[in-house]
Amino acid sequence: MSTKPIEDLSKLCIHTITTKSWSLEEAAERYEAAGVKGISVWRQYLEGRNITQAGELLRGHGLEIVSLVRGGFFPSTSSAQREKAIEDNLKAVDEAAELGAEMIVLVCGADPGQSLEVSRSQIQEGIERVLPYAQKNNVKLAIEPLHPMYADTRSAVNTLEQANDMAEAIGSDFVGIAADVYHLWWDPHLEAEIKRCGANGNLLAFHICDWISPTVDMLNDRGLMGEGCIPIQKIRGWVEESGFQGFNEVEIFSDRHWASDQDAFLQKIVDSYRNC
Repeated sequence: MSTKPIEDLSKLCIHTITTKSWSLEEAAERYEAAGVKGISVWRQYLEGRNITQAGELLRGHGLEIVSLVRGGFFPSTSSAQREKAIEDNLKAVDEAAELGAEMIVLVCGADPGQSLEVSRSQIQEGIERVLPYAQKNNVKLAIEPLHPMYADTRSAVNTLEQANDMAEAIGSDFVGIAADVYHLWWDPHLEAEIKRCGANGNLLAFHICDWISPTVDMLNDRGLMGEGCIPIQKIRGWVEESGFQGFNEVEIFSDRHWASDQDAFLQKIVDSYRNC
């Protein structure tokens, strides 16, 4: 397998959380100027504003709205909390439809007060409850498996195999998977599970960044592509061989990069995207 170098930015998408301090207007203007073609919008950037107009703003800057981030957080030992999560996910569907985003990324959640198996069952039940409304509004739900270090509270879905199992059990064209190299690069079964995901038409999104070594913060110390030890080009090759033709979405949580000049950071993102 050989992975061709990226020659243009037509498949480059950036999550708004990556340039955390920028408003939606600032992100739209600067992404467009840098040649970026896609944007994934985190929900906090929509608070207090007309969401339909926000979508028009982004498209007016030549940006395709790839996804809304994030829904999920279904599990809880409290039935009231589980119902609250359903309500929030239904609200997220409304927001995605108004924005013009074709999918919601699901950070599925977990509760340390119960077993991972119970949390996974509640995740599937939650997705199945939200699914009819999502389908009615033409919004897909993308399960994002997270690294096992987050299995206590952020997600009980920790491998691509588990995400594949869940998506296949639900069996809907409106449920698929968001694969993030930060969470999955360590998995010895990753190549086979990416192939399985693609064969079932379930690979909806592909997120990229890098794993810094040593990592000083498990949440907020992600790196630019090429700064760490993830074999990103190899994984991208597997993803493309699986039939995926969507965006490469840069999603970087980094106190170090957030504290830097964000215009310079954006240029580094573009450079590392081309080179690494």
